[in-house]
Amino acid sequence: MDRSKIRILVIDRDAASARKIRQALTGAGYHVTDVSHETEALDLAAGELFNIVVKSFDAQRINAVALMEKVRGIAPDTQFIFISDKGTIHTAVDAMRKGAFDYLAKPLDSEQLLESVAKALDHQALVAEDQQIKQRLRRRSEPDIFAGGSAAVSEISALIRQIAPTEVTVLIEGESGSGKEVVARAIHEQSRRKNKPFIAVNCAALPDSLIEAELFGHTKGAFTGAIKDRKGRFQLAQGGTLFLDEIGDLSRKGQGDLLRVLEDNMFRPVGSDVMERADVRLIAATNKELETESMEGRFREDLFYRLNIVSVRLPPLRERAEDIEPLVRSFAVHFCTKHRRRLKKFHAEVIDCFHAFHWPGNVRQLRNLVERLVVTIPRSTITAADLPPNLRRGAEGHGAIMTIQPGMTLSQVEAELIRQTLLKVTSNREQAAKLLGISRRTLQYKLRHYGLADVSKAKH
Repeated sequence: MDRSKIRILVIDRDAASARKIRQALTGAGYHVTDVSHETEALDLAAGELFNIVVKSFDAQRINAVALMEKVRGIAPDTQFIFISDKGTIHTAVDAMRKGAFDYLAKPLDSEQLLESVAKALDHQALVAEDQQIKQRLRRRSEPDIFAGGSAAVSEISALIRQIAPTEVTVLIEGESGSGKEVVARAIHEQSRRKNKPFIAVNCAALPDSLIEAELFGHTKGAFTGAIKDRKGRFQLAQGGTLFLDEIGDLSRKGQGDLLRVLEDNMFRPVGSDVMERADVRLIAATNKELETESMEGRFREDLFYRLNIVSVRLPPLRERAEDIEPLVRSFAVHFCTKHRRRLKKFHAEVIDCFHAFHWPGNVRQLRNLVERLVVTIPRSTITAADLPPNLRRGAEGHGAIMTIQPGMTLSQVEAELIRQTLLKVTSNREQAAKLLGISRRTLQYKLRHYGLADVSKAKH
């Protein structure tokens, strides 16, 4: 372990005591920052991550436990070592009960401090490894719906990595089945809130009469049937992430209630006189064009702008056809393992049928179909004859058919025509440009513009 990369924050109002702690730790090779006030410590913790905080109790201002909770809210894995004198040992023991790693009595023994730091780092490594294991298990529990190397998937993955560590509100847009909740969970699991709850709410299922109680909770007797206190989704998600799915279907009343919380981060449970702070990271998702909905008066414009700080658009499966074969392989491996089946192969003609199909249910529909075939087909190779009739019919004339849905823009139609030409007619860009009646240079530009640079590499 390179101790110079281990960052330790020392908080002590006594300059002589702080100097002794700093000298012991820097002498052992650790990177040490020391401050005298809690406000300085919080400012530093908000901007950089510390492995360990060493805090001396002040007999006049014993607020170290509150400080620990605030720092843990920013960096949950930070380990705390408290240094106490005779008058603060009881408080130090209480801090241990609330999650501190260790406390040391004054006068401070440098060797004892270094031993405690080493043990705290070992504990931190075990916690981190445990979280990585949990994350790997979570990933294994569901198949990867973003397998494949299309430009769209690469851009989404890069955007998730960029925004996940922040607290920014995210709006995820995409058709049903395109993977909106998967993206929301990926943002949560790569954020500083990953060890806190991820609470999902289907806004379409919230009736007007219960919206406030469902979102903000209620007290006993607040209304008929409220026989006991009940926490709302904001309370359940405290410290973590609240995912509002199908936000476009939230009623006007619900939109107003939500807007008030977003404006001041405060809410009041139904029947309570006490305001509570909403410490949640908000992610919303919709299968509607929310900007159009707001312009036409069906969704509050002010709420739309509050939600649409960073938007993630998920393309439908028909716009990432080059990912179909990698997705099928990924799903097959996952479900064969899950259901204890020998590994199944999908014949090339099956992939052809998949390429020709429109996939109205998107990745979810493909995922469910692969699982069904893995479970119900006993042979090791799945052929076109094993597919549902609607998929086989679509493949029989796939060379002459391109599906255009009402409501598609001209740009979407053009992009789909280029994609289908490269996938179904010829992967040669020179020939494709001639068939489309444009120059090769224009085709190259449109491929970049529509994110189709890799489409011709997909197997037909």
